[in-house]
Amino acid sequence: MNKDHQVLPDLTSAYKLNEDQIRSFQDKGHQILRGAASEEELIPYREAIRAKVRELNRQSKPMEERDTYGKAFIQISNIWEHCEQVRRFTMARRFAKLAAELMGVDGVRIYHDQALYKEPGGGHTPWHQDQIYWPVDTDHTITMWMPLVPIPADVGSMSFASGSHKLGYVSKLVISDESHHTLGQYIEGRGLEVVNYGAMAAGDATFHYGWTLHSAPGNPTEHMREVMTIIYVADGAKVIEPDTNARKLDLQRWMPGLKAGDIVASQLNPRIYI
Repeated sequence: MNKDHQVLPDLTSAYKLNEDQIRSFQDKGHQILRGAASEEELIPYREAIRAKVRELNRQSKPMEERDTYGKAFIQISNIWEHCEQVRRFTMARRFAKLAAELMGVDGVRIYHDQALYKEPGGGHTPWHQDQIYWPVDTDHTITMWMPLVPIPADVGSMSFASGSHKLGYVSKLVISDESHHTLGQYIEGRGLEVVNYGAMAAGDATFHYGWTLHSAPGNPTEHMREVMTIIYVADGAKVIEPDTNARKLDLQRWMPGLKAGDIVASQLNPRIYI
């Protein structure tokens, strides 16, 4: 059987959210959902994602020769374009429904997916806001961050600055040493609570708003930290005029053919829950 057409676990069944989880997410800007997928469900998807990361990775520099961003992770985006198995994962109705319900919107579209593999000895991920890269006119953007393997406490999940999503566009700083220092000081100065969910099982997931300030620790272990992320945007969101080069690049790559004022609905932004 062609590996792209093998029977895959069904990811359409619902994960029941309660009102406290939704309220907490909207108030704090982040939420963990234990068991969003079972480890058994993840096995074929993990293998497909892992294979594509190996195939598409172009990072060859030794760790000591990379900048801070390069040390943070191997980053491979929109893997779903290259593999039917990964497309099934990225387009999973279960995950999209969770994204919509947490934000309180009727439907969501894909912005893009990305595998974030933090290598053994990999560096920390500096404080940043995802949405500084996204030229869209809505605050209803969200990322699902799901480990494909168990993550022990000494690697840990991301750290989130609770309530920071309510502050909007804090800084145009891209992920860097400068963003870590400047935004770290900002978090401290505002007295924002920093939350880290610690160890996570394969299939657990955190969700956070696009404006939520977050960072991640380095990887002191001898094992790869394998994570898959999916970014969603509320159905009906529109493109805004990019105000930075980073946003210009995102518009070209993730919303091809669109311009300011257009609905985010290119061929790369399918609506997957409504």
